[in-house]
Amino acid sequence: MITGDPVKQGLAESLAHPGGNFTGVSTDTGISIYGKRIALLREIIPTMSKLGCLVLRLQWEGPTAIRAAAETAGLPLAVSLLEMGTNEAGYRAAVESISRDGADAVMVVESPETEQKGALIAKLLGDAKLPAIFSFTESVEAGGLMAYSFDLIELYKRSAHPIDAILRGAKPGDIPFYQVTKFELSINLKTAKHLGLSVPPALVAIADKVIE
Repeated sequence: MITGDPVKQGLAESLAHPGGNFTGVSTDTGISIYGKRIALLREIIPTMSKLGCLVLRLQWEGPTAIRAAAETAGLPLAVSLLEMGTNEAGYRAAVESISRDGADAVMVVESPETEQKGALIAKLLGDAKLPAIFSFTESVEAGGLMAYSFDLIELYKRSAHPIDAILRGAKPGDIPFYQVTKFELSINLKTAKHLGLSVPPALVAIADKVIE
């Protein structure tokens, strides 16, 4: 499987020793990835004082790494909760709500839902003149400002290793979950210009993908 936090989901005892019938790849990196995304937004918007957050309702239940990262950064949040299958009107209302709440920038939290609607979200945020950081490069290619993402191709390749081991007789519960370690920074300079933002040359220099 490729999932977020299998321990929190009750599918594994720990990443190192799953103990049950599941193993594979975990995309969960805790607070660190959200802290990094906030830091990257601040590189471009140093005056950011409130962070908007587009996130699925089911991802927002209970303590979350996103809340913890924002608290550590000293940023209040303007949150719009999405449902699975939210339509275009629902996304437009969510973006308008974040804008009304005074957010200077937006974090789009990774999920199959927001990945599928990445182009729509990028357009709505662009129309609202809200800079945003996404979870996947494809959203930047579709017009989003930037993304700090894990490499999905790498993860799919990694998921083949436990499959091979299981087919050779290993028990899933004895195979550690692989935790994502490789990340990519993508920046769309056309979108930055549209938003009236200047991207620091040092940030452009370290980006894995730059759209001009």
